Amino acid sequence: MKAKYLLLLLLLLAFPSLVDAQCAMCRAVVESGADGKTAEGINNGIVYLMAFPYLLVAGLFYFIYRKMRG
Repeated sequence: MKAKYLLLLLLLLAFPSLVDAQCAMCRAVVESGADGKTAEGINNGIVYLMAFPYLLVAGLFYFIYRKMRG
């Protein structure tokens, strides 16, 4: 069972274009427009905004790890 979830996670990480992250408001704006580039831009923006908190937390944990280690 864990192998299936791991495989699914790896596939989603390998093909991020398969996962579209949109809130209801963003989806309404995208669907009202006919341009596909707008939807792609909104999806990319959401993914970038989502990534920075994880990077900051990872950096914090790395900093704490280095301080505790040495």
